[in-house]
Amino acid sequence: MEEYKSLKLIQKSPNSLVYYLYLNRPTHLNALSRDFFTEFPKAISSLDQNPNVAVIILAGSGKHFCSGVDFHTLADVFKETHAADCARSVERLRRHIKFMQEAITALECCRKPMIATVHGACIGGAIDLITACDIRYCSSDAFFSIKEVDLAMTADLGILQRLPSIVGSGNAMELALTGRRFTGSEAKDLCLVSNVFTSKEALEETVKVVADGQEIATKSPLAVIGTKAVLLRSRDLTVEQGLDYVATWNSGALLSDDLKEAISAHSQKRKPKFAKL
Repeated sequence: MEEYKSLKLIQKSPNSLVYYLYLNRPTHLNALSRDFFTEFPKAISSLDQNPNVAVIILAGSGKHFCSGVDFHTLADVFKETHAADCARSVERLRRHIKFMQEAITALECCRKPMIATVHGACIGGAIDLITACDIRYCSSDAFFSIKEVDLAMTADLGILQRLPSIVGSGNAMELALTGRRFTGSEAKDLCLVSNVFTSKEALEETVKVVADGQEIATKSPLAVIGTKAVLLRSRDLTVEQGLDYVATWNSGALLSDDLKEAISAHSQKRKPKFAKL
């Protein structure tokens, strides 16, 4: 398994199809470093291509999930984009921003379901990360803030594009313009997270059941990746276009052996066994 400077990859049980991807700079509150933006999409791609991975859980090492983009990373970006020619400086800075955006978008591009588990701080760029995940949970000590406005910045890694479809445009506008801190309980009320757990341990135990128990990892991998793909694509389509898209998708997917196995297992009152993807 590849070693990373900013990440840690763990398979907690030998035969499990669930892998844990940890942000692993606990002494820096898991701030997103330059290494992160290079390593993260590579790690996601390797997990996506691994047939022994069905679900990926994104978590943070130490006391906090993530404190956002490392200030040193931002400073380095501005240093490197400085040029005598203003237009060239602008072009280089835009390229850096796009590079950082692509690291976050890797979460959506991944075919496998991504579950974000948040404890402690989830600030700025950390919210970019979780809004690109498919399912989000948090512990009761979690707190959130879209902090970019307080740093004289317009958030540019995906919060402003993804958050409105999750919490509603009015709520997204209020949170992004004020930069205020809000709790896990409010995040649940806003539908930013699906559930809040009393402790980090309770969060981890429940997510393990959801991912690796009788929930996601045991289902048809074709059905799981299809559901994720259709839901994401349908955000940008009318209902009619979305129906056409899923009809095209299923015209191929329904010919798989998974459907036959699911029906056979149901009639025989046994658990289905699906081939890996």
